[in-house]
Amino acid sequence: MPYDDLRSFLDTLEKEGQLLRIPDEVLPEPDIAAAANAAGRIGEGAPALWFDRVKGFTDARIVMNVHGSWRNHALALGLPKDTSPREQVEEFARRWDAFPVAPERRADAPWQDNTLTGDDVDLFRVLPLFRLNDGDGGFYLDKAAVVSRDPDDPDHFGKQNLGTYRMEVVGRDRLALQPVPVHDIAQHLRTAEERGEDLPVAITLGNDPVIPIVAGMPLRYDQSEYEMAGALRGAPMPIATAPHTGLDVPWGAEVVIEGVIESRVRQIEGPFGEFTGHYSGGRRMPVIRVERISYRTDPVFESLYLGMPWTECDYLVGPNTSVPLLKQLRAEFPEVRAVNAMYTHGLLVIISTAKRYGGFAKAVGMRAMTTPHGLGYVSQVILVDEDVDPFDLPQVMWAQSAKVNPREDVVVVPNLSVVALAPASQPPGVTSKLIIDATTPVAPDVRGDFGTPVKDLPETAEWTARLRTLLAGR
Repeated sequence: MPYDDLRSFLDTLEKEGQLLRIPDEVLPEPDIAAAANAAGRIGEGAPALWFDRVKGFTDARIVMNVHGSWRNHALALGLPKDTSPREQVEEFARRWDAFPVAPERRADAPWQDNTLTGDDVDLFRVLPLFRLNDGDGGFYLDKAAVVSRDPDDPDHFGKQNLGTYRMEVVGRDRLALQPVPVHDIAQHLRTAEERGEDLPVAITLGNDPVIPIVAGMPLRYDQSEYEMAGALRGAPMPIATAPHTGLDVPWGAEVVIEGVIESRVRQIEGPFGEFTGHYSGGRRMPVIRVERISYRTDPVFESLYLGMPWTECDYLVGPNTSVPLLKQLRAEFPEVRAVNAMYTHGLLVIISTAKRYGGFAKAVGMRAMTTPHGLGYVSQVILVDEDVDPFDLPQVMWAQSAKVNPREDVVVVPNLSVVALAPASQPPGVTSKLIIDATTPVAPDVRGDFGTPVKDLPETAEWTARLRTLLAGR
């Protein structure tokens, strides 16, 4: 049964032993973020964290690490909590094929309970804000879904974007937004500013568990995140109409913030501890003017800790980055078997592929760098053979150590685009990209001595399953 809101998912996490209520009174800083940081250090079964006794706040309800383990991620997709990462990616890919599933529009959204408009708009009144890292320049909303439309084609449902972008609270009715140039909202904003217009946006917080997954997926510009959410849920995604902007927003959100990105207005935003495990500095960024806040009674505030991996961010964007790359590559190269893009939002990607002829694997690697996600993120690609599991790092390291001749198999391509947050880029947004071909050479490439590989015994797969069953039954 798919979840229509965050609260029903939290109920399931608690029943499955994957929600930990913190009984003590905690400080908003550093306790909440430090606890979420610690959750990433205690193993792959880490629970979501619930805080309702926060010093300085009245009736605050804060959840962290909701997607922060493979168990929680599996439950978000309606899978058994012990589903392995590889199995989750495979199921993700299977559900992708059901796309598109049209959403279901519903009335009486729970976030319509309370409304602030005009001079009453005050983000601090609704949200229990706190910094995530001690070097952050301010309070951030980092697990919100931001909705915008293409100003040139506002009636095209697929071109309405639902994305996750970091936003710094810079006033009671102001947010500074970072739109990475390769993301859809940046295209919407550029079009609006060329026309001298503000860009209407709706920001939703505390969403059902599939919305954060699709909001971070590198879909094509004209593919709807809501229609992908339906495919992943196995049921239509419930949406509602935001009353001020008319944008389509998740029906089950805890908070809906509406306003506009002010045309050609910029303000210093940052620094912020990012998914790269480094701080990004202050930059001039667009500004959102908040004009309406709608929220559930006693809203649950959901946030996400970012820092040196692994954190919740890495679980959240792993499969939803791997599968789009797999599907986009396989459409042109059916030889591609699997894609592991779970490392630092796909800055590093491992691809398993068969080869048609010598040099083929390098072509696959170059194509990965020019996919919608690759243009802004994929800066290193490791290619392995079709019988190497890209999710099994010992196998990948074996392939790289045994099959790579650096002179011929390592390719560096200079001056390509990358997200400006990548700390190694110089100048920000430009980098050299790396391809490591760790596949076995095939004709007419006859380098090396790979004619007699050792293969798994035919009975190995059967014994693997048998041993797992015996261990589980102990």
